[in-house]
Amino acid sequence: MAEPVGLQVEINLEFCQGHGVCESEAPEVFRVNDDRQVELIDSAPGEDQRAAIELAVKYCPTRALRIIQG
Repeated sequence: MAEPVGLQVEINLEFCQGHGVCESEAPEVFRVNDDRQVELIDSAPGEDQRAAIELAVKYCPTRALRIIQG
């Protein structure tokens, strides 16, 4: 069985309040839309984005993000 490519991030939209911390930490991966909800720009980001994603997860004030694979 082949290993999945890239990181997989889970977003809990019930927790997201649109603070935009994720977008500021990892702008190539996340964006806050007009409804003030986070969206994944890149659904399978590579290792080059790992540090930025980990910071986005760490500093999300509502804990709406987590890395589930990768």
